[in-house]
Amino acid sequence: MNDAATSARMIAPDLVATGPDGTRIVAWRRRTDGRIVFPMPAQQAGERDCEPVLLRRHGTLWSWTVQRFRPKTPPYIGPDPEAFRRYAVGYVEFPEGIIVEGRIDVDVDSGGLQIGTLMETTVIPLFTDCDGRPVQIYAFRPVEQHRALA
Repeated sequence: MNDAATSARMIAPDLVATGPDGTRIVAWRRRTDGRIVFPMPAQQAGERDCEPVLLRRHGTLWSWTVQRFRPKTPPYIGPDPEAFRRYAVGYVEFPEGIIVEGRIDVDVDSGGLQIGTLMETTVIPLFTDCDGRPVQIYAFRPVEQHRALA
């Protein structure tokens, strides 16, 4: 098996940037009004109404729930129905004034999530594609107290 077949890829391009300071969501600032949006809105070929903006690594848990059943329709991509496991989903509010929805990387039975919890952006595996490559998605996880904003 070669490295290309085993190297992970993101589910879609331009969702996150990963560097020495961690993983950050790539949002977009509309040039027309300065509003920050995520993901990048559809644009016509050659149109450049948005410029990329890296959100801070940390945000605050605004709301959350547990996805207890496998979504039935696209664009959901994930394990077959037999392999589905419930997972947490939440909205994280960033200092830039945008709220982003995503998976929360926690044990849903731990009971450790609370509105207002400091969260950090991360990347988690979602599924393995037909070529055997892991496909990843951005997610959020609670910041450990001793690492908060380090």
